[in-house]
Amino acid sequence: MGARIPSAPTARAAGRRRPERTAPRLAKAGERDGFLRPGRLIAPPPSPYPDFVPLLNKVRTAAPGGPGDTIAAPSLSRLRSALTVFFALDGFLFAGWVVRIPAIKQQTNASAGELGLALLGVSAGAVVTMVLTGRLCRRFGSHPVTVACGALMALAIALPAQTHSALALGLALLVFGAAYGGINVAMNSAAVDLVAALRRPVMPSFHAAFSLGGMVGAGAGALVASGLSPTAHLLALTGLGLLVTALAGRVLLHHPAPVRAKTPHSEGRRLDGRARRLVLLFGVIALCTAYGEGAMADWGALHLEQDLAANPGVAAVGYSLFALAMTAGRLSGTALLERLGQTRTLVMGGLTAAAGMLLGALAPTAWLALAGFAVMGLGLANIFPVAIARAGALAGPGGVAAASTLGYGGMLLGPPAIGLLAEWFSLPLALTTVAVLAAAAALIGYAARNATAPRD
Repeated sequence: MGARIPSAPTARAAGRRRPERTAPRLAKAGERDGFLRPGRLIAPPPSPYPDFVPLLNKVRTAAPGGPGDTIAAPSLSRLRSALTVFFALDGFLFAGWVVRIPAIKQQTNASAGELGLALLGVSAGAVVTMVLTGRLCRRFGSHPVTVACGALMALAIALPAQTHSALALGLALLVFGAAYGGINVAMNSAAVDLVAALRRPVMPSFHAAFSLGGMVGAGAGALVASGLSPTAHLLALTGLGLLVTALAGRVLLHHPAPVRAKTPHSEGRRLDGRARRLVLLFGVIALCTAYGEGAMADWGALHLEQDLAANPGVAAVGYSLFALAMTAGRLSGTALLERLGQTRTLVMGGLTAAAGMLLGALAPTAWLALAGFAVMGLGLANIFPVAIARAGALAGPGGVAAASTLGYGGMLLGPPAIGLLAEWFSLPLALTTVAVLAAAAALIGYAARNATAPRD
């Protein structure tokens, strides 16, 4: 029997069904974004940053293929690895310098007061350059600025060993501090863009790399301190730093940074008052966290030895335990953020840190105090990375620069403030201010829970 010729109504019905043959192709195109499935439309997957970047996850890049090209997953993976290397290098080089401070002090014949003034060069250089680096990142891009600052830091770390007076040391540390501040703003700005492109809250993993790099740098410096002069040691760090910068920098320079949707900051316009206030809030959160880090670095061991009669070995363990707990907290930070979200992570972290510091400051025994220091490290671990990420999402490199400057100011403010309070009252009572600021960070984080990026 011959094929049946459809009637006019049947033909019209078939004509109406013709678009259905193209629907699967449209659906397949959409499957790459996870928004479409053949035959039906589903809601987008939940963002790992439900609190503050629901609209910034649509990331595009000005790749060589033209505006708006999508960055391939392998490129994002390589960018993440390269940025992780730069964070680790930053911590490694800075720790390598810190462990040679006693030898440099002896070499320059500086008194304690003169050394203190010289060390302010690091702080002055960092604070001034952090503000400038935000502008450089907007003009040239965060990747080239990261590479340039990495090379400058590797070169500058050799300068202190060439000095023979406190004045020369201060000038050398001014250059070193400028490089240190610059690379911190540039690589954090690059990390903020990459986090949005990956659509995963991986910022804590970068800061974990910094912590691990610092631990390795301090350990390696302690091992070679007795066998190498400061000049040989720091020159070796220069060579290693330049080599790592060249290898990891090729990846950053070859792959452009992801570009988010246009916002006022991306077009060079001034932020409105609300956006500036939110960036300031996140900068204050970073300050509260860094205040605790600085306090632990300078006063934790003294509290254990002076107030709790711990022997020097146990006292030295205090900061190491704090740093190890903070590193562990940052390594698990991505999973924590994906499970709890940013606001809950900020609030729970601040409250945990406050409880830990109260235990560490007021405990009657050294072992309980050590447990408190570890709890505080876990609590503080992810607050600073989250604060920097949110400031960057709101205001780009300028937001990262502002929050980093405030955070670094907290690290500078903590030790002298606690010293003054310890002289007026007591060291345990002075250390409780760390708990107060950690609780304040939790409160501010909750208050800013609905912060969103500014739109045109």
